[in-house]
Amino acid sequence: MLTSLYVRHFAVVEAAEIAFGPGLTVVSGETGAGKSLLVDALLLLAGSRADSGMVRAGSDRAELAAEFDLTELPAARDWLRNEELDDDESCQLRRVIRAEGSSRAWINGRPANARQLGELASLLVEIHGQHEHQALLSRPHQLSLLDAYAGHDGLLARVRDSALQWRELGTRMRKLSGGEDREQRIELLQHELDELQKWALPPTELAELEASQKRLANAERLAEGAAGVVELLDGDSEFALTRALGRAHAELSKLATLDASLGPLLELLDNAAIQLGEASDGLGRYAQDIDLDPNRYDEVDTQLAHLHELSRRHRLPIVELHGKLDLVRQELEELEGAGEALEKLAAQRQRLQQTHDDAAAELGAARRTAASRLGEEVSVLMCELGMAGGVLQIQLEVIASDEPDPQGGERCDFLVSANPGQPPRPLRKVASGGELARISLAIEVATLGKDTVGSMVFDEVDSGIGGAVAEVVGQKLRSLGAQRQVLCVTHLPQVAAQGHAHLRVSKHTDGDSTHTSIDLLETAGRRDELARMLGGVDITRETRAHAKQMLDRAQNA
Repeated sequence: MLTSLYVRHFAVVEAAEIAFGPGLTVVSGETGAGKSLLVDALLLLAGSRADSGMVRAGSDRAELAAEFDLTELPAARDWLRNEELDDDESCQLRRVIRAEGSSRAWINGRPANARQLGELASLLVEIHGQHEHQALLSRPHQLSLLDAYAGHDGLLARVRDSALQWRELGTRMRKLSGGEDREQRIELLQHELDELQKWALPPTELAELEASQKRLANAERLAEGAAGVVELLDGDSEFALTRALGRAHAELSKLATLDASLGPLLELLDNAAIQLGEASDGLGRYAQDIDLDPNRYDEVDTQLAHLHELSRRHRLPIVELHGKLDLVRQELEELEGAGEALEKLAAQRQRLQQTHDDAAAELGAARRTAASRLGEEVSVLMCELGMAGGVLQIQLEVIASDEPDPQGGERCDFLVSANPGQPPRPLRKVASGGELARISLAIEVATLGKDTVGSMVFDEVDSGIGGAVAEVVGQKLRSLGAQRQVLCVTHLPQVAAQGHAHLRVSKHTDGDSTHTSIDLLETAGRRDELARMLGGVDITRETRAHAKQMLDRAQNA
């Protein structure tokens, strides 16, 4: 739900920060005070188009921010995770509008665009009374609301799952059949398989081949170098290490006869002589045995050249080509054995088609029953809300399709006649903002708690009504507030009295500038505000008493 709203230098508001709680919050104020500014701020945070006229005169920019608690909004949390904008169990929307007309937006402190604002806001708040920001005007949302109202979750899951599985099998069948390209694909795969079988190597063999190529490329240098080291170790020169070591050994032997403690050091020289001899012999054999065959080098170099070419064509590192071999072999086997596999998939797909058709038929019948029941309930509520003779009809249009549809076989349209004698028209074409808001209220009350949006805002819901109807509107809003957070902008005391919380918007002027303030009213303040709404400029003891009576009746109902 919405927990706080902050506005700064927005229209006539210099700065205001408002905390919101659960239930119904009503917003009142004198005509022209700016009651709808809160709604306008939420619309802008929902991605509505901004212009420089929204910036307070004399300021360079307007700032808006809203905080939402996502504890009971899993769809919003999932959306944030998918967009990599998640931040625990809360969410902040922020927007800055500059005086020159540009604007920027953030979600949880990260830059966001208008699309992201709109998508997220549709999961957080539903604003009634403004066509472009009302989910109820969307036909897909109407169908979802009908299904939620009737509790079609199980049926919907069967329809959706069977349709998606049917499509997945179709994708596998197209891949297997390959159409006209199947034979070409088989030919290509066979060619790739032959090449990979000939040249691709497991990682250990590949490492040995690369080491062999390096050794063969430097064979002459290695042979000459090894022979040179042998000469240094055990050559004819008087400076050869074996000769020097022999002289050292002879000299130390003489000294050891004078001091027995030198015996262990003499043993070390003996060991060194043995190791030096072994190293010299090993290097000698290495120099004689090293492969100087240029043909062998050409073979190794050719194999590596083929591997690099295959790496380029398959866009894989050389070390991964051997793994590609198994994938190519598997696809080739599937295509060559496609006939039998296609028969099995076709039979499985046919069974899924029947499963879907049965579930869709059952869902369609349930939808028609629910549509009639919901239409009757909303029609009764419309009459209670001052639209005598008003009717809601839910039209279900059967969609002809050759393949299973995850949404079922129908599309939904809410048709409304607000006055007797008028033919029903699609809800999205209802012109009056007040009528639309009240119809939306009737639908929301009838489907109480069935949608997933946490906060609802009603603007102009009491336009053109009064008296007993206004009190009914307030009662319905209060009952809706028991299930959802509701914000209602109103000018009627009968509606304002029903609020769990009451905000008053006031406009002040000092002759040079105009300021708007937004205050949360306590009991005495609420009574005085209701008295003002009842009695106008002159507030009498009688209007205060009437206001107190209205408050007491609403709060104790």
